[in-house]
Amino acid sequence: QVQLVESGGGMVQTGDSLRLSCAASGRSFSLYYMAWFRQAPGKEREFVAALGWSAGAGNTNYDDSVRGRFTASRDSAKNTVDLQMNRLKPEDTAVYYCAAMPPPWRAYREPQSYAYWGQGTQVTVSS
Repeated sequence: QVQLVESGGGMVQTGDSLRLSCAASGRSFSLYYMAWFRQAPGKEREFVAALGWSAGAGNTNYDDSVRGRFTASRDSAKNTVDLQMNRLKPEDTAVYYCAAMPPPWRAYREPQSYAYWGQGTQVTVSS
């Protein structure tokens, strides 16, 4: 059974940092696209970052709203995906979800492309 479990959320102040982690189990995810999405109250789930199957800076994509502040990474051997979030802003407040997309890969920015989701972890940034 595929399972994604996020951890690392919390409540911080503007400018602080947090590191989210996602532990994947149930199969090898080395060929999967792994991504982070977030959903704020009353808003649709939105793309944050995605990492292709081969780890590397050239295969990582970010939404413009987080580029330069967030860094996504993955350890395919350990089946983990992290999201380092720096210089956090109140508008980053949301529930953050880890997601996995098996091949054949589709549009990585679209939530419907992903077959597996974690339960989410809350990130709250106060001003």
